[in-house]
Amino acid sequence: MNIGLRIIIAGMLLAISFTCSQKNIESEQNQGSKNKAVTAKDILGNPDFLAMSYGGYRHADHGIEPAIDELKEDMRILAAMGVKIVRTYKVHLPEAANLLKAISELKQEDPGFEMYVMLGAWIDCKNAWTAMPPDHEQESEANASQILVAVYLANQYPDIVKIIAVGNEAMVRWAESYYVQPSVILKWVNHLQGLKKEGKLPRDLWITSSDDFSSWGGGDSSYHTEDLEKLVNAVDYISMHTYPYHNTHYNPEFWGVPENETKLSDIEKIDAAMVRALDFAKAQYDSVSNYVASIGVKKPIHIGETGWATVSNGHYGPNGSKATDEYKEASYYKQIREWTNKAGISCFYFEAFNEPWKDAHNKKGSENHFGLITVDGQAKFALWNSVDDGTFKGLTRNGNIIIKTYNGDTEELMKDVQVPPTAKEIAAKK
Repeated sequence: MNIGLRIIIAGMLLAISFTCSQKNIESEQNQGSKNKAVTAKDILGNPDFLAMSYGGYRHADHGIEPAIDELKEDMRILAAMGVKIVRTYKVHLPEAANLLKAISELKQEDPGFEMYVMLGAWIDCKNAWTAMPPDHEQESEANASQILVAVYLANQYPDIVKIIAVGNEAMVRWAESYYVQPSVILKWVNHLQGLKKEGKLPRDLWITSSDDFSSWGGGDSSYHTEDLEKLVNAVDYISMHTYPYHNTHYNPEFWGVPENETKLSDIEKIDAAMVRALDFAKAQYDSVSNYVASIGVKKPIHIGETGWATVSNGHYGPNGSKATDEYKEASYYKQIREWTNKAGISCFYFEAFNEPWKDAHNKKGSENHFGLITVDGQAKFALWNSVDDGTFKGLTRNGNIIIKTYNGDTEELMKDVQVPPTAKEIAAKK
C-alpha cells in the first residue's frame, strides 16, 4: 500500500475516533482550563522551558519504530537535562502518537513529570518523493490527512500538545523534492485558526510553520510575496531555522580565519570561528525580525531549528570546511543556549539524539550525527559536565548508562578537532 493511501486511511480512521470521543476531549479541555494549564504563551521564550527537536528512531532502517518504553527512556533523559518541550515532524507514522502516549503515561506515573510537544504536520507538494517531477504549484493530497491527524492528537492530548507546526522547511526552494508555495501553508494555518475560533481546537493552542529563515523573508527578496505577508499575520508566532554549520560550506565567508587572526593559536582560531558562527545565526534572526517589522507586524520569533553535527565525511569534514567535531558542537550549543535564554527566544535545538536513518547509506554522513547523545547513550562533549554533575544518574539508553564519548579523554577528542581554513583559502576556491 502506498504512503499516500496509508495516510488517507489513517486519517479517516482517526476522524471516526475523533467524532466518537469528542465529548471526552471537551471534558479534558474544560478540566485543563480549570487547572490553569501551561500554554504555548507561557512556554515560548521562557528559559525555564528548554526546547529540543526530537526523533526517537534508533536504527538505520526507518521502518523500525521506537517502542513506547524507548520513548519514555528518551523523555526521562531530556527531562533530566531541563528540556520541557520537544518538537516532532510528522504524524503519519506511529512515533508522534506513541510519543504523546508515552508522555501521558509518564505523567500518570509521576504527577510532577512535565513535558510538552510542538506537533509537526508534514506538508508536501504534488508528486513529492515519487518518480514523477514534483509540482510545486499544487499540494499533495496527503496534506489534508496530516492536518486531520494533527487536530485529532492535539484534542486527544490538550495537556501535552501546545503548538502545531504546519510543515517543516516546506516553503524553502532548496527543498526541491517537496516544497510548496506559501499559499498552501497559509491555507492550512487559516484552517487551524478557524477550528480554534469554532471551539474545535483548544483556544490557547498556537499555530505556526517551521521554516528556513529565507522563507520567512530574511533572505532573497523574491520570497517577499503577498501570501507570505498574509502568513506572517496568520500564525501565532514565527518558527525560523538557522544553520551556520551548513553555511560553513555554502556561504563560508564568515567561517574562514581572517588575516588578522592567523597568528593566534589553533584553539583561539577555532573559538573565534565559533563566535562568528553565533553572530551568523544572530544576523539571520535579525533579518527575519527586520522583514516582519517592515510589513508592520509584531509577532514573536523563535528558533525552530539550529544545530551542529559531530561527524562528516562530506562538505563539512576534514576535506571540506573542517567544521565538524564535538568541540565545535559543544561551543555552538553553549553559545546558542546562552544567547537565546538571555534574549527570551525559544530554541528547539537540533537535536537530542543521533538518528542513523537520515543518511542510512553513509554512516559518517553529517545528518546522522547532529545529536547531543549517541544512539547507544554516550553523551557528547557538550554534555560531559552534565555527566559529571550526575544529571543522568539512574538513566539509560538502549540499556546503557549515560557515559561520555571518547571515554572522557579530552586529549583524544581534540585529535579530531581541526582549524577552519583561512579566509584566503576559501576565497581561492571560488
